[in-house]
Amino acid sequence: MESIEGFSEPIYLTQPLLPDIEKLTEKIAQIWDSRQVTNNGCLVRTLEKSLSRYLNVDHLSLFSNGTVALQLACRVLDLKGEVITTPFTFAATPHSLVWNNLTPVFCDIEDISLNINPDCIEEHITPETSAIMPVHVYGNPCDADKIQQIADRHGLKVIYDAAHAFGVETDGRPVGTFGDISMFSFHATKVYHCIEGGALAYARPELKQRADMLRNFGIRDQESVAEPGTNGKLNELQAAVGLLMLELVNEEINNRKMVAGRYRNELKDIPGLTCFSDIPGVKHNYAYFPVRIDRAEFGCSRDEVYDELKKYNVFARKYFYPLCSQFDCYRDLPSAGRGRLPVAEKAADEILVLPMHGRLSKVAIEKICRIIKHCCR
Repeated sequence: MESIEGFSEPIYLTQPLLPDIEKLTEKIAQIWDSRQVTNNGCLVRTLEKSLSRYLNVDHLSLFSNGTVALQLACRVLDLKGEVITTPFTFAATPHSLVWNNLTPVFCDIEDISLNINPDCIEEHITPETSAIMPVHVYGNPCDADKIQQIADRHGLKVIYDAAHAFGVETDGRPVGTFGDISMFSFHATKVYHCIEGGALAYARPELKQRADMLRNFGIRDQESVAEPGTNGKLNELQAAVGLLMLELVNEEINNRKMVAGRYRNELKDIPGLTCFSDIPGVKHNYAYFPVRIDRAEFGCSRDEVYDELKKYNVFARKYFYPLCSQFDCYRDLPSAGRGRLPVAEKAADEILVLPMHGRLSKVAIEKICRIIKHCCR
């Protein structure tokens, strides 16, 4: 039997790219000179404009993190009642709804894209439905045209959770232009980050105006508060990191593309293991590298591969397991019942996300893939 070599240092799911420390020090010196460290400072305003250009959106606001941004998106659109969303996502998606006293209604997903299935949405619409919240899972864009047609027929709002989809375009159209509002996450685990941070891109300028007020406690001016808001502001230190990261993100995406290509080459033609291909017409950002493992064909389960990788110091992730619909706080919802989300349930048992970042070496990828092949029986 072939001897398998492990890693002396842990290989985690990702490794954040960081800006040059000397350049960051220069930015911090600018902040210290200005004596403004938060409250919509110069660097935050500069970053908003720079990101609007990069993402090719007309109206954009920055926030302290993506979850706060998503929560405020619901408030900006005055959502009530129920919102249809996917169970195959990170916890922040349904949590943002519940924090607004909204009820998440889980809809099954597509087998290939793993995004919400537009053909299943309308069966969940009731008189209580106010919106749809799709997620661009792993940065793969949803079928926005179909979703918008459904929303228009039923008078619903659409908020996209685009946490994974920084810089993604489909047929030349940026994902930040979909729906009423799109949320981007700038957490350190993302392709582009501010260590912590997030943004909303809006279809209409009045949405930005209200969101900007809500992120600052609902303050209209020095003498009036329009409505209950929160503190969701990005600070100048985060913006400094964000401005420097914007100079590096294109190279990072190109490097990730090469990593994805190496994985695909190493893992091709393995029975029961499926790598996801690039989608024609889509400008990908290679945020994640998921594979799908069919236990019967591959010879062991996704969980067994996950455990085997850990033995060799490789920490993949079972994204997204369990489904959000199976959390204790959601499992009693009518839409969350076992068997009601068969495609999502199967995906949650079979998807494994492998380590991915722009500095992952060819040697490391080959070793990771050798461990995976060793599991195949």
